Amino acid sequence: MNFRLRTSKYTEEKLKYLQSTTNLNPNILSRLAISLSVKLPTLPEINPQDANGLEFNRNTLTGEYDEVFKILLTQHAKREISDEEFFPNLFNSHLERGIDLLESEYKHAGNYEKFIINMLSMEKG
Repeated sequence: MNFRLRTSKYTEEKLKYLQSTTNLNPNILSRLAISLSVKLPTLPEINPQDANGLEFNRNTLTGEYDEVFKILLTQHAKREISDEEFFPNLFNSHLERGIDLLESEYKHAGNYEKFIINMLSMEKG
């Protein structure tokens, strides 16, 4: 069982940019990115990305909600997924896809306050 995930360099740069503009930690931004990715009906591509980005421990990303994330991604995949498939592969694929969505949401909002309001309104809608 793998408990480490390494992002692509591209995702690392996006996370650092968003961290500098929002003051949110990369693990929080990663969770938001994944939540945006699962809103799309299609599965993300599971291609080996370059692994030259940030390294995370599984517990840092999922914490006490590890089972919730696994259930969420299982439900999205509409099939049973093994623990090995869930982390790091599927989790990272959603992160890689979701980071562009998250950055787009931030740029659309224009500032941190509007970004948070928009993210919260997505939760209600």
